[in-house]
Amino acid sequence: MLYESTVPAYANGLRALSAQLDKALAWGKDNGVGELQLLAARIAPDMFPLAAQVRFSCLQALQSPTRLGAAGAPAFEEDAADFAGLQQQIADSLGWLETVDRAALDADPDRAVGFTLPNGMAFDMTAATYVRDWAQPQFYFHLVAAYAVLRHMGVPLGKADYVGYMMQYLRPGTAPAS
Repeated sequence: MLYESTVPAYANGLRALSAQLDKALAWGKDNGVGELQLLAARIAPDMFPLAAQVRFSCLQALQSPTRLGAAGAPAFEEDAADFAGLQQQIADSLGWLETVDRAALDADPDRAVGFTLPNGMAFDMTAATYVRDWAQPQFYFHLVAAYAVLRHMGVPLGKADYVGYMMQYLRPGTAPAS
């Protein structure tokens, strides 16, 4: 249950983010918006820029399986300096997610999970509650923030870019005509 709620969802989200970054880079080249300009873009002055949102998306995808018993996750101490670096962070995260042992994550949904934020706030909950109330919201917050930064900059992304992985489930003959 915990594995299914985390690892596949994170992989889907990170693959979608990778495709959004590819689209953004191509759009930027066609529209005179430089890579560094996109990396530094943010939605609001007190929010992190795109490069940090991508790094945080990756870190959130790694952190929850680690807190649930997985080991060996890559560490990303700094924001990537270019789009190749963003894509490498995503690729490294996806590669590690493929190694996560389902049994380790699913072993005991009622086991205690505790963590402390850099500001000193500490939380204690069950593994299942952690996934539902912290891990998933944190991952999607940063994933959506990265998407929103790109939209804010003018990159022509839509919902299909955010949930493109859903096309594998599309019932034949139900797609709208172009």
